[in-house]
Amino acid sequence: MSCFEGQLASWAAPALARTVDSSQTIAQLVAEYSTALYRVAFSVTRNAAEAEDAVQETFLRVLKHESRLGEIRDYRVWLVRIVWNIVLDRKRRAKTRPEGEDIADHARALPSGDRPADATVISLQEQGRILALVDRLPAREREALLLSAVEELTTAEIAAALGTTESSIRSRIFRARRELAALLEKEGIAR
Repeated sequence: MSCFEGQLASWAAPALARTVDSSQTIAQLVAEYSTALYRVAFSVTRNAAEAEDAVQETFLRVLKHESRLGEIRDYRVWLVRIVWNIVLDRKRRAKTRPEGEDIADHARALPSGDRPADATVISLQEQGRILALVDRLPAREREALLLSAVEELTTAEIAAALGTTESSIRSRIFRARRELAALLEKEGIAR
């Protein structure tokens, strides 16, 4: 269990005794999905603290709507939809993305293994440039691409999370990849 998952589990401790059903508890939802929800939130916010806040708010909403948990068919899609809406709502309210980079994000990404630090920093800079290009994609295509590439959701799961059809999602992902490839070529970033 990661430090983040541990914090979430201890934070939600008073409510953990209540069960979703006989086989699934809220604690199990936290343990199973918090990392995935963090990745979804971080893919939009690009800020570790904001992503953690969004995940915590997601589980607050789960606790608030605990009585509905028996009705949910796919917890993963349901939770992704909640966290996705939370981060988009926050982003809309803020209307701007922070200009500075969070050094803690780089510290988490820097390995201590065989790869030289300068190569890692260059790689992180390229990733940043690619993410900036992803941000230039139209919102609908960007959403579908991020859920597909970052969270690795299926087209059916993305369609359920975004409230649209699978064919629409496949089309959005195709357009996003095509537009991103053109932007990458224009920027001279090797694929």
